[in-house]
Amino acid sequence: MPPALLELSGISKSFGGVQALRAVDFVLKPGEIHGLVGENGAGKSTLMKIIAGVHADYDGVMRVDGREVHFRSSRDALAAGIGMVHQELSVAPELTVAENVFLGMQPVNRLGIVDWRKMARQATEQLKNLGLNIDPAARLGDFPIGVQQLVELSRVLFSGARIIILDEPTSALSPPEIERLFGVLLRLKQSGRSLIFISHFLEDILKISDEITIFRNGRKVATTAVSAAIDKAWIIERMIGAGREELEESYLGEIKLVGKPTAPVVLEAKGLTYGSAYRDITFAARGGEVLGVYGFMGCGQLELARTLFGKLKPDRGALAIGGAPVRLANTSAARKAGVAYVAESRRSMLFGEEPVYKNVSIAVLDRLSRFLLKPDRERAIAAEQVKALDIRPPSVELRLGGLSGGNQQKVALAKWLTHPPRLLLLAEPTRGMDVGAKEDVVKIVRALRDQGIAIIVFSTEPETVLSLADRVLVMRKGAIAREFADEAISKDRLLAAA
Repeated sequence: MPPALLELSGISKSFGGVQALRAVDFVLKPGEIHGLVGENGAGKSTLMKIIAGVHADYDGVMRVDGREVHFRSSRDALAAGIGMVHQELSVAPELTVAENVFLGMQPVNRLGIVDWRKMARQATEQLKNLGLNIDPAARLGDFPIGVQQLVELSRVLFSGARIIILDEPTSALSPPEIERLFGVLLRLKQSGRSLIFISHFLEDILKISDEITIFRNGRKVATTAVSAAIDKAWIIERMIGAGREELEESYLGEIKLVGKPTAPVVLEAKGLTYGSAYRDITFAARGGEVLGVYGFMGCGQLELARTLFGKLKPDRGALAIGGAPVRLANTSAARKAGVAYVAESRRSMLFGEEPVYKNVSIAVLDRLSRFLLKPDRERAIAAEQVKALDIRPPSVELRLGGLSGGNQQKVALAKWLTHPPRLLLLAEPTRGMDVGAKEDVVKIVRALRDQGIAIIVFSTEPETVLSLADRVLVMRKGAIAREFADEAISKDRLLAAA
């Protein structure tokens, strides 16, 4: 057996009295890809943030190359050869692609001045290793989240880290991009680097990992080598216990779509076109129906979602809500028209350092009072949503950033549900969630649909679309390539259409 490159013993960590990790042991060997799975809040990301120096306050012992270490910052971890690509990206969207690749380590000349040409050249070479051919001088924020994720990965790789932690690295990537990423990870493994791969996509874990560690309720419950005997059912049983097979089944196999063609049209789009992102988009969304919009990253669906919420102005085309023509010049106009939007990036719409109640009430502050804040009323409104959506831990006072990703997503929904909209736009509503958290979101969305709200789900995850949609539009290269309605549909058919 090769000696451990990284070894953790008895690691425990609490947040405000909530035990996130309980005496966890973990071993990473040289040249290994180690997969981590578990429900939201099981402790995976907390353990990785300890390894990466993000959380310095914990109990237990960590060793690198047999030497005991205790990192006080991510800079300390990086100096020891450990880098992490977080699920919620840490890129600087206002800076260029090259500046993000070299963030904090820009090359300088003999005079100590940043060597911009060298930085652009090396950034281009580094990104090409990931199969990414983009302008290094372009503003990173203008690219989709998937591209931003690859740029952040490039930064960690460029740092020379021996241990690379990847938190949900495939959640924003299309299947071809996932294959390209896996090729990169295998080359890194062959070069002797070790990788920790956190994912809720169990197929990805089984495909890329040498070993798998399973977490439940802050504890490590199993570590095993990947073999033919280890499958998704085996992992799920240990991850969330027996008796939950129906959750996994809701994301697999063939389902029967049942639309509502006689339901009232809430939104009608005709000929919408926006630059090169999408063109001639025509469709209708009906009350009491979930319309799925599926496609690979870059197909134009997220730009379409932003257009419907007034974030982007289309070059041409028309919109009508409730039969009346509308011009959604900005997000305020969209909100007044009864449109709500839960974006694909939680960071862009929530305040991690603020308590849960402030994140829930922010969308209705103008309804509570014109001049003075009413914290007690805010807390009461938030408490209703916390109970209704089963947000855990059930406290409106907790800092939002201390919640798991799945519970943060519930808060993002609660923000809009305090005053239910006519049209709810959900972009990647289950991205980065385990099957249990996904089921919670599915139940919430279906309950809203049954109240008569028109819902459009934009997702690159076929499982999400299959579990939620009553009718499906498939986008490909900026156009609607196929509509599925009142018929049987499967993951294979969605992928083929996209």
